[in-house]
Amino acid sequence: MRAQSDGRLFAAVVIGLAATAWAAVAWLDHGHGAGLTHESLSDVQLDTAEAGAAAVFIGGWLLMTVAMMLPTTLPLVTLFVRLTRRRQSSGALLGLVLLGYLVAWVLFGAVAYVFDVGLHRLVESDRWLHANTWLLLALPLLGAGIYQFTRLKYICLDRCRSPFSFITESWHGRRPAVEALQLGWRHGVFCVGCCWSLMLLMFAVGVGNLVWMLALAVVMGVEKNLPWGRQVSVPLGVVLLTAGLTVVGLHANSIA
Repeated sequence: MRAQSDGRLFAAVVIGLAATAWAAVAWLDHGHGAGLTHESLSDVQLDTAEAGAAAVFIGGWLLMTVAMMLPTTLPLVTLFVRLTRRRQSSGALLGLVLLGYLVAWVLFGAVAYVFDVGLHRLVESDRWLHANTWLLLALPLLGAGIYQFTRLKYICLDRCRSPFSFITESWHGRRPAVEALQLGWRHGVFCVGCCWSLMLLMFAVGVGNLVWMLALAVVMGVEKNLPWGRQVSVPLGVVLLTAGLTVVGLHANSIA
């Protein structure tokens, strides 16, 4: 009974954190916080120091990660809580797992931000790209669609869908703090490997777009957690490829 109670408590904490993050993103989305969402996250470096712009972006990215990705870790979180419930430091150990997980996503976000800034500067300096910015939507859609059919996608997805085997490989309890942090980090790396192409779509449609955030969060949650979720990957790939090709078809005649 205590194991179930602890598992529910920590699951409630994770869900509460995600709900708080969603509320914060929604608040920012409605014009608060000096424009931390939408395209301003990509363009803010034009108006402020680059270091400050990067910090603003990372803060927004962390909010999105907590809102969108943290709920998908619930199977692993509840299982880890059951395994460590007898330890006095069980709460701290779970915190280290979540910290490692979020660090993996924040590092990915930092790399994505640097790439996005460089891409925007390239578009501004290249007349042809500036005249064909629709490519910034078509290419991520096509890339995400193609990735849905790759072997790496399924390797990472299968690892994310197997929390028990994942924990037994990473957690032995001899160095609890280090192992908990490594467990979260490794889970985060595989989660990034599974979902990075979908998260990059946020840059195409506007970082902080609540409709896209909700849609992608649902899709990634289904893929990773529901028994039939793996079957979603191929249809999703077809949808993304179709959307990308549609964008290309609509603008092909405008290529100059």
